[in-house]
Amino acid sequence: MVEPHMSKMSAPPSCIVVEEDRVTAYGWKALAGSVVGYGLDGFDMLILGFMLAAISADLVLSKTQAGSLVTWTLVGAVAGGVIFGTLSDHFGRIRVLTWTILVFAAFTGLCGLARGYWDLAVYRLVAGLGLGGEFGIGMALAAEAWPARKRARASSYVAIGWQSGVLLAALVTPILLPRIGWRGMFLVGLMPAVMAFVVRRTLHEPEIFVRKHAARAENSFRFLVKDGKTLKTTAGIAILCAVQNFSYYGIMIWMPSYLGRSLGFSLAKSSIWTSVTVLGMVLGIFTFGQLADRIGRKPVFVLYSIAAACTVLLYSRVTGAIELLWVGGLMGISLNHMAGVGALLSEAYPTAARATAQNLLFNLGRAIGAPGPLVVGALVARFSFQVAIGLLASVFFLEIIAAVFLIPELKGKALE
Repeated sequence: MVEPHMSKMSAPPSCIVVEEDRVTAYGWKALAGSVVGYGLDGFDMLILGFMLAAISADLVLSKTQAGSLVTWTLVGAVAGGVIFGTLSDHFGRIRVLTWTILVFAAFTGLCGLARGYWDLAVYRLVAGLGLGGEFGIGMALAAEAWPARKRARASSYVAIGWQSGVLLAALVTPILLPRIGWRGMFLVGLMPAVMAFVVRRTLHEPEIFVRKHAARAENSFRFLVKDGKTLKTTAGIAILCAVQNFSYYGIMIWMPSYLGRSLGFSLAKSSIWTSVTVLGMVLGIFTFGQLADRIGRKPVFVLYSIAAACTVLLYSRVTGAIELLWVGGLMGISLNHMAGVGALLSEAYPTAARATAQNLLFNLGRAIGAPGPLVVGALVARFSFQVAIGLLASVFFLEIIAAVFLIPELKGKALE
């Protein structure tokens, strides 16, 4: 029996408490702030998908114009990711996160006042600037506040925040949209921003950022391409981000419209079917984080990519309502790999460039993924939704190539 006064060195290994494995109170608070902010982004993006038909009818928009509203948001997100990510590495995670929330909140509210296509497009573009800063800074904040052996799990919880926002949007939109209209919905989308702002005001900078704050004067972009090995890693992660964004937006933005127009589902029924897919994503993201912390990032990426290609292809082939419900849930489990992407982006680069890397590479993926809804819309118009989604399944083979040949295994790596 080990006496209380004995040192850790004399205790048997099974009794040693590894301090680095403990999640501190600050770690949980930082995670909560990141989850709330990212949930806000997911809520906004899906209510836009549900409201495209109502907005198009009210403002007399073509299908191309309606689809481009998502693209304008993503274009803004790319620019905002680069701008706010770099600012975060120089001026601090919490301060710059607050800026992104304010930008996002103000212009989300202005969307409800739009009188035509072009002013709405401008509001979506600027709101996207704030949205683009949210992801990378929140992921960096959570990664810096959590222990190395639980980092993929922390990243998975942040990613689940997005899906929670998406799920909330799917549940409340059928109830609220007929009552308050699409303009009122944008004002509803403004409310979580206030809550996120309050949460973030209670946080301080992560200790690792404070310790390495002197490096803020350096050019953070150079850390992404400093040598051949790093450049290879950067290319691999960029491919992962591109595949994730292209497939996610290509499928999820058009799913409510597909279920409604092609299969005759009501708005309420479409939201239920979409919610099942989102619940599948929540389960898949959670499981991805657990597995990645235990067996490594690379094998889980390969496993999930193969499953995603198969289930997306299967979804494009089934037409029965019950089959679509179950296959949609299975597709959701394998479709979202953001737990792994967030962990890799945190581990592959030093603190002086972590938020820059998170936002630059993820939003580079958004830039490539931004045409996803437009590509799907064009394929739907020329062929069918089934053909469009079936072709999307092929992009996951690019993720397999990146995971096998380009990215390193970084499980348990201490942050620099």
